[in-house]
Amino acid sequence: MISTKEVGKRIKKIREESGLNQIQVAKFIGVDQSYISKIENGERQLRLDLLEKLANLFGYSMTNLMTDNSFDTHLQIAFRSDEIEIDDLNSISEINKIALNLQEMRKLVKENDYER
Repeated sequence: MISTKEVGKRIKKIREESGLNQIQVAKFIGVDQSYISKIENGERQLRLDLLEKLANLFGYSMTNLMTDNSFDTHLQIAFRSDEIEIDDLNSISEINKIALNLQEMRKLVKENDYER
């Protein structure tokens, strides 16, 4: 497990790489922009439900965001952030959640087949 400050740095890095601003992310998870700023600066801890929403939006598993290993493993979706609406972010998040669950199920099946 990594520190609150490190989680904040990761969220900021991912957000910037995605081309989203703090206001867009704040609207997506239903908080004020200052809350996102405090998260990114390590001044506030992100609630688990909000962390899950961000992980889904950015195509990461929560484990990847919260541990030292596998930080670069994620789904990638390209989109134009200057034209993106909150409904678009919700759709991206839901698609990523399905894709991440599918990845995890395939991994479990592979491990199960290996054990036989």
